[in-house]
Amino acid sequence: MRYDERDRESKNVEDRRGQRGPVGLPGGMRIPIGGKGGMSLTTLLIIGGIMLLFGINPLEVLMGGGGGGRGFDVPQMPRMEQQRRPTANPGQKYDIPGLPGGRQSARVPRADDEMASFIKKVLADTEDVWKRVFQSFGKRYDEPQLVLFSRATRTACGTGLAQMGPFYCPLDRKIYIDLNFYNELKRRFDAPGDFAQAYVVAHEVGHHVQTLLGIAGKVQELKQRAMSRGRKVEANQIQVRMELQADCLSGVWSKLNHQLNNRLEPGDIEEGLNAASQIGDDMIQKRTQGHVVPDAFTHGSAAQRVRWFKQGFQSGQMQDCDTFNVDESRL
Repeated sequence: MRYDERDRESKNVEDRRGQRGPVGLPGGMRIPIGGKGGMSLTTLLIIGGIMLLFGINPLEVLMGGGGGGRGFDVPQMPRMEQQRRPTANPGQKYDIPGLPGGRQSARVPRADDEMASFIKKVLADTEDVWKRVFQSFGKRYDEPQLVLFSRATRTACGTGLAQMGPFYCPLDRKIYIDLNFYNELKRRFDAPGDFAQAYVVAHEVGHHVQTLLGIAGKVQELKQRAMSRGRKVEANQIQVRMELQADCLSGVWSKLNHQLNNRLEPGDIEEGLNAASQIGDDMIQKRTQGHVVPDAFTHGSAAQRVRWFKQGFQSGQMQDCDTFNVDESRL
């Protein structure tokens, strides 16, 4: 993709990389131990070992991880014993970083800073495109926030973990990305390239568009109704249509963004299509469990994800992304 230092970076980015995130399960859930429905000591030891590999303290998870809506745990300052006040030195200077005229603490560059800059520029492009699209039918586009985090972070939808991959939380209207996912996308899923990275951001922004249009709320109602009747497969099918529409919207953005900013280079679309294919439910199931279970799909097959991204890119029209009113055979 064509970007350089002159291109705008979005200001709607919150950088939590390197911060100590929450370690509790979403909603302050606790792991049952022993008894009926509980876990054996051996199982807990295995899980604890896996958590330690990801830098997560299993003891804090067992204690609930400080749930209940609290923010990051901040230890209290220890109470200091009263000591004799030292004699002031009138000539002494205290160079405190952060105060006007003081020495500013230097920020240590991160290995993924260049990737973070790229993501900020992609997000800026989504803002430019969707603002114009919404204006075209008389609506206002409220820009989403994007949170860069490491390993784990707190969200309005519960604890966000890097293992979940990038995701959008409609409750706080934020996109969450651990940049290590892109290394996984390249190495584990064989989907390299800058446009593959942009496609992921555009897909999550597509979910934000669905939220602003009221689609996400309606989908949630339909899923809850299906689950209340014990129809998990039906709820999964509704979610698949939701995800495929986000893929289509990312295709629409790609087309309009190129028309507006001339971003695409030869091979970019192929990178996006490859990424859409590699993270299809069937491809992921083959890698992880060796066989495919279509009833468990939540994002769509590789062929479906490619088809709907291509449809959005070829038309550049949102109205061609109605995945909810097409027959299953055409999905």
